[in-house]
Amino acid sequence: MKQIIEFIPIILFFTIYQMDGSTIDVMGWSHTVNGIYSATQALMLATLVMLPILWLMTGELEKRLLWTSLAVFVFGGATLFFKNELFIQWKPSVFNWGMALAFAVSQFWGSRNLLERLMGAQLQIPRPVWRKICWVWVAHFTIVGALNLVVAYRFSEATWVAYKLWSGLGFTLFIMVVTAVLMGPWLKADPASGEQDTP
Repeated sequence: MKQIIEFIPIILFFTIYQMDGSTIDVMGWSHTVNGIYSATQALMLATLVMLPILWLMTGELEKRLLWTSLAVFVFGGATLFFKNELFIQWKPSVFNWGMALAFAVSQFWGSRNLLERLMGAQLQIPRPVWRKICWVWVAHFTIVGALNLVVAYRFSEATWVAYKLWSGLGFTLFIMVVTAVLMGPWLKADPASGEQDTP
């Protein structure tokens, strides 16, 4: 449920963009949809509404979500202020590369990397495996950030907007599946026995 709510701003961004040129009338108030600028406004507003809802549901807000929201407001605000869609198009790349950097640095900072800190409380997995999976996440974030700019600069704005929606869903599912496969041998371990199978 939480993951679905997190995707609502992106879905709304895509939906509003598709309504370019349409006029929305609500109780005497009207607004003509202005392409990516109206979509960006909707993204920022939906993000602002989403945060307190998730806080009420879970009692906390993850740092990842806070950083994502900050990026939306900074790059979305720049897009609206300068009337330049490149700011919002760069947002996914900057965020993903920031995540890649954070995960990479965590491999050398402290006793546990960032991935193990996030998931290690629920899973008993050897430290070398955590390091391997963390590097997979670093590569994932780096590649996703680069692909976003390839689409932004080599394809139409409409294509990029559609890509932003479907790649967000697709890449999230992809890294979850890859992570589950890499963790598989230890997920199958019997916690009651206190032993872990070695692949």
